This record gives sequence, structure tokens and C-alpha cells, in this order.
Amino acid sequence: MLTLYSYPSLFGVADNNGYGLKVFAVLKLAGLPFRHQHIVDASKAPRAQLPYIVDDGETVGDSDTIVAHLARRHGLALDAGLRPSHRDLGHLIGRMLDDLYWVMSYSRWKDDRFWPAFRDALRREHPELTDGQLQDAREFNALRYHYQGIGRYEPDEAYARGIADLRVLAGLIPESGFLFGPNPTSFDAAVYGFLANIHFYAIDTPLKAGLSSHANLVRHCEAIHALVD
Repeated sequence: MLTLYSYPSLFGVADNNGYGLKVFAVLKLAGLPFRHQHIVDASKAPRAQLPYIVDDGETVGDSDTIVAHLARRHGLALDAGLRPSHRDLGHLIGRMLDDLYWVMSYSRWKDDRFWPAFRDALRREHPELTDGQLQDAREFNALRYHYQGIGRYEPDEAYARGIADLRVLAGLIPESGFLFGPNPTSFDAAVYGFLANIHFYAIDTPLKAGLSSHANLVRHCEAIHALVD
């Protein structure tokens, strides 16, 4: 059976990382049977990044590559009816979600105001995690943020980037249905991966407040959540 390897769950969301949750949602929406293995150590993953899948002995990493593999190997029909313009817009949305990822991650590991609550939530839900592991992860992420650039921003400046991304996304999500019609696609799963990790996050960050101000984003998130929960 296909196995998805991704980060642990948090606050009722199947993966506390947007990319892993995206793949989880694609698998659920497509009705493909799979095992979900939660791990923290990504050192043995392709490119040392989560998520990845093992499908009939083949290891595939990177969420976009995984979705393409699933479509090719298993005939996923989620995106079958999309026009080229839909796929192009979905590609642009995915790149914007890459930017949103850094702000979301910053709000958890970098911002001193919210780090203690995040750390304690992880320890409550996953008591096998030690303080040493979490501190090592925080220090590792601090280096990533510095070299990527978001770590050189003051918190209000960082959140302004994410809130701007959410505002643009809110202009693209319809008031009913999904991105490209009445049925969700892999691009809706990608959006859900990030929105759910902000909307259901039980710590009130500026990023969560920014999402909550857009009723259509909340509706979209909760609609996908109901389909994959």
C-alpha cells in the first residue's frame, strides 16, 4: 500500500506542514488508499525534506512531483477537466503559497511571542518530542529563515507579507464551490494545506487574524476539511 511520510498532526489537522497536508488532501479527495506515517526526522527523505511517499517500492519527494506521480501512476482525475489557463493560475497560486509558507513557519518557530505556546502544543500532542529536539529544530529553522530572507524581517513586516498573500488569494477563491468549479482539484488541496494550518491553529497570530477576516477563505478551508477529515 502507498505510504505517505509527513510531519505530525496538530490542532486536529493531519499534518502541521502545508505541503504534507496538501498531499494528504489530494490522496483523500482522490479516494486512494494509503498509510500515513508521521515522522520528524527528514534526514532520509528525498532532498531531506518532507513529505514523501513510497509507492510500490518507488520513493517520490516534493509535493508537486508527488501529485504528478499520482496522476500518472493511479490515473487521478481531480484535475482532468482543467483548462490550460486554470493550470497556469494554479501554478501561480502554488508559488504564492511557497511565500506564505515562510511567514506561517516564522509565526511558529521564530516569533518569541508565539513560540512558547507552539512548543507547548507540540509537547502536549506529541510527548515523545523532547525539549532538546524542539530547540534544535528552532535553531535550525532560524538559520533557514536568515538565508531565505524572512528571518531578517521584523515580525510586523513578516506578517504583512503573509496577510498580503491571503488578501490576493481571497480575491481568487469564489464565494461558493472551489477554485475552478463545483468540485475540488489538487490546487484546492494545496490551498487547504496552508489555510488549514492557519485557520485551525489554536494560537492567535496576526496571520490567523488576517485569514479570519476573509469569510470565503474560511469557508473554502472548512469545506475541504469536511471532505478529508
